[in-house]
Amino acid sequence: MAWDFQTDPEFQVELDWIDRFVRTEVEPLDHVLGSPWNIHDPRFKQLVKPLQAQVKARKLWACHLGPELGGAGYGQVRLALINEILGRSLFGPIVFGCQAPDSGNGEILAHYGTPAQKQRYLQPLLDGDIVSCFAMTEPQGGADPAVFTTQAVRDGDDWVLSGEKWFASNARYAAFFIVMAVTDKTVSVYEGMSMFIVPAEAPGVHIIRNVGIADDPAATHAYLSFENVRVPASDMLGAPGQAFVVAQVRLGGGRVHHAMRVIGQAQKALDALCERSLSRSTQGSRLADKQMVQEKIADSWIELEQFRLLVMRTAWRIDHYQDYKRVRKDIAAVKAIMPKVLHDIAARALHVHGSLGVSEEMPFTGYIVRSFQMGLADGPTEVHKVTVAKQLLRDYQPCDELFPDYHRPTAAARAREKYADVLAGLSELEP
Repeated sequence: MAWDFQTDPEFQVELDWIDRFVRTEVEPLDHVLGSPWNIHDPRFKQLVKPLQAQVKARKLWACHLGPELGGAGYGQVRLALINEILGRSLFGPIVFGCQAPDSGNGEILAHYGTPAQKQRYLQPLLDGDIVSCFAMTEPQGGADPAVFTTQAVRDGDDWVLSGEKWFASNARYAAFFIVMAVTDKTVSVYEGMSMFIVPAEAPGVHIIRNVGIADDPAATHAYLSFENVRVPASDMLGAPGQAFVVAQVRLGGGRVHHAMRVIGQAQKALDALCERSLSRSTQGSRLADKQMVQEKIADSWIELEQFRLLVMRTAWRIDHYQDYKRVRKDIAAVKAIMPKVLHDIAARALHVHGSLGVSEEMPFTGYIVRSFQMGLADGPTEVHKVTVAKQLLRDYQPCDELFPDYHRPTAAARAREKYADVLAGLSELEP
């Protein structure tokens, strides 16, 4: 699907329905429920399940998946337009069956899972009957997998898994974990790590503690310990040493999907900024009439539109090339700029709301903390900026015209020499 600044009329009908549905039915859930991943909460079953049924009836469930897996098979452009609406609500993604980390874990299972793995783990995940965890980061190493110590040692028909994982997404509610571990220390880290499926109830799996983000009471991330956990060889995902190949299936698309949802969060903050400016008066006039507030609004809109266009172009390129490697620079750029856009717009909205802005009645402090989380999750901002620079420099060659040896004429010198006669003739005409 091409996207040329307007949306197909038929799909726009779906977007309009999603927008109304999220605003009226889904966003209120953020204020009355806890974690979107706590599917065992009786209130979840009472309030969320009926909404999921409506989405399924509308054929908008898990749209990132192909029809063979029960999804609509939408490309990244359509997913971007949907996700920027879903991003307005914490419960938006799970109501539509596309929440992280389950969407990425589902893609891994779809690509690399055996028939038995798909039956046991993938189908219940797609149906929304269970949720899952992705456990990659370790306490002593986030962006540097070379220092990972979690290892799996072959023992007959099993692998024995030992080590610790940190900030494991959604662990406390997960039915299974996808875990990266060292399986061969004699080769490079990129060739010696493998991916495993570990059931949450497996002996030796321990949650040391659950960790929240800032003052989030749900604490949906965990510090995990694996003590001699036996994993059948049949529960490896992909071949031995393929962990990074497997992980890239989820990380490339996941980074873009995070960005799509951040658009919705930033838009919600901008909407609140505009509404506050129009409804609040001080020193004899509305905030909307103050030039410094107008500057905040203008800067926020400009930054958001720039970011949105970059995300949409990246989504189009993914659809067009069907190769994440060819869009690596674009994805890295989106990931690098995303935290700043969300932080700056949310901070401006918070400031204009005064004391209300820092309270739990408004989402701004959560957005600001989330902006820092977005700058760390799936690789820190610095790593992605390095990727952008390396990809750009790869396509350039040193240019003698710009960086000449001193004895070589520059482009400017050659130009003056080339047009010396004309320039001389013009100089003679000067008074």
